[in-house]
Amino acid sequence: MKILVILPNWLGDAVMATPAIEMLAHKYPDVAFTFVGSFVSIEALKHHPKCKASFIDETKKSKKGRLRATLAFAKELGSFDIAITFRKQFHSSLLLKKVDAKSKIARSSWHAKLFGLTHTPNIPTNQHLVLQYASLAFGGEKAFSYDEVPPLKLYVLKKRFSRPTLGINAGATYGSAKRWYPDRFAEVGAYFSDKFDIIIFGGPNEVEMAKDIQEHLKQKGVKNFTNLAGKTTIEELCHYIGGCDLFITNDSGPMHVAAAYQVPTVAIFGPTKHTETSQWKNKKSIIVREDIECAPCMKRECPLKHHECMTKISAEMVIQNAKMLLSH
Repeated sequence: MKILVILPNWLGDAVMATPAIEMLAHKYPDVAFTFVGSFVSIEALKHHPKCKASFIDETKKSKKGRLRATLAFAKELGSFDIAITFRKQFHSSLLLKKVDAKSKIARSSWHAKLFGLTHTPNIPTNQHLVLQYASLAFGGEKAFSYDEVPPLKLYVLKKRFSRPTLGINAGATYGSAKRWYPDRFAEVGAYFSDKFDIIIFGGPNEVEMAKDIQEHLKQKGVKNFTNLAGKTTIEELCHYIGGCDLFITNDSGPMHVAAAYQVPTVAIFGPTKHTETSQWKNKKSIIVREDIECAPCMKRECPLKHHECMTKISAEMVIQNAKMLLSH
């Protein structure tokens, strides 16, 4: 059984697609997956034992135009029994249209229907994204329950630290509205620094934010920290997060990586829907959020300029939730 999977672009979304991929692998024991995705999604998922090939989709950067590049890319991929896209974009539907596959599955959209894809289920969006992906992967033939869908799964080996380690992730690629504050992350880190070594995580665009946390930690006399922001590959990011004993994070891709390794996590939510993108089946996970009228707004930046969904979350709130998590 040869299955083409077009992965979501974002790291967190790609990790949330892993239960659906595991369900397909369980249904088809002889499956050979081909993954297509962004650089980050491929780096995270290419280690799957049933992945026989992986391709980074760079058609958007093509000098000959994305349309022509997509048509050429489809020919390059080969033939499949099933082709699935977890993306909603026009060019993903076009790629499925042109790829050689017996069954083609894409979420319901005008372009999926235009291209006559074989399965275009209209899946409700008011449920966790993991459940949406699971239903999509099986052509919308059924709505899966919480108990029917497995946990997140990554195949990068986790780091074995010599001392208990706290991971801090202050970034969130989607926008500033999702980000709690560097000084408050540092306050939490300082509180736990007598029992945990600290690692500051962040992507290439979050280096300055990580430096801010670093300076706040220094001011508090904390020395046992390492700043890895902008210094890790995606594989290394998974490796290090997987080895943490506690993780403090915004709603972000690294948050879902932590869930895949069952790392005890305090997840700070502001403008996004925790019912749809919270950690999936992490046995030790606590959401910290403020139930205010304007949240969740789903905006990249606070439209009201007060950012109360985050300003009202104190370092003490996060500390107390982390202590409660560690006590069980």
